[in-house]
Amino acid sequence: MADSSRRLRAAVIGVGYLGRFHAQKYKHLDTVDLVAVVDSSAERAKEIGEELGVPGYTDYRKILDQVDLVSISVPTQLHFGITQTCLKAGVHVLLEKPMTNTLEEADTLIALAEKKNLVLQVGHLKRFHPAVVALNKSKILDTPKFIEAQRLAPFKSRSLDVDVVMDLMIHDIDLILNFVQSEPVEIEAIGTPVLTKHVDIANARIKFTNGCIADVTASRIARGTIRNIRLFQNDAYIVLDFPKKEIRLMQRTEGTMIKDGAEVAAVEESSLPIEDHDTLEVEIAAFVDSVSRGVAPQVSGRDGRKALDVAIRIREAIAKQSVNGLKWDT
Repeated sequence: MADSSRRLRAAVIGVGYLGRFHAQKYKHLDTVDLVAVVDSSAERAKEIGEELGVPGYTDYRKILDQVDLVSISVPTQLHFGITQTCLKAGVHVLLEKPMTNTLEEADTLIALAEKKNLVLQVGHLKRFHPAVVALNKSKILDTPKFIEAQRLAPFKSRSLDVDVVMDLMIHDIDLILNFVQSEPVEIEAIGTPVLTKHVDIANARIKFTNGCIADVTASRIARGTIRNIRLFQNDAYIVLDFPKKEIRLMQRTEGTMIKDGAEVAAVEESSLPIEDHDTLEVEIAAFVDSVSRGVAPQVSGRDGRKALDVAIRIREAIAKQSVNGLKWDT
């Protein structure tokens, strides 16, 4: 647990597109002091440091004795080495997704954090989305039977060090695992590269031990943006619309109604109230709170590992394919 007699000190390692936002949120929070930013580009470190009024560094190891916690937002292949060094130095870590390249690396980080009693939170941001928070609070979701998730986005030049499974689909993988609370037993997947050497569009079908089936589609080459999850259970149909920050419900009620001349079970349509908030700020505030109180984070290293495991299995299923003899990188 952090020393409660003084304010927590934070830094961000990697202040590119997303890391800059992390730094801004720390600066805004009144429960922590942003004391430094780090980037491999000296120009970028200086720029963001001056923007936020803190020193900018190019070597993260120089700031580890000055901080209690860090956000790490660097290319995935660098996650393991930097996080391991931070944890060994006694620094709590919020690590962007995917947490590592391999399950072995994830296991090492989890074991190290637990041994040193440090918070290791994985940046599955959508767990803190207003619609997801509202759904969890409502207690409406019981035991979903079928889940359909779509995460489609136009092409952007960032995050191209990983495929669409690790870039976009992993968001919904984490949410689905959290919703279903059951082990995946069977995974089928298909995908293909279009604009890059990695898979740019993919679909996976996941079957769980409790019988639930999830159909998940992700694309980073779509014309427009679609981000939603549909959940079907015995008494309800639930739609989470992420861009609109809304939840639509169709719930079975007592009695019957007439539909197209037929008497059927009565169904009530409604929307679930949602309290809007800044998702990233809430995620970072939750991390700081976990460090301050010495409690487990809402998205633990073990949660990050579960999502990574399913993502890797989806990539392996895709990699077994070939189209006219063409092979591709996942």
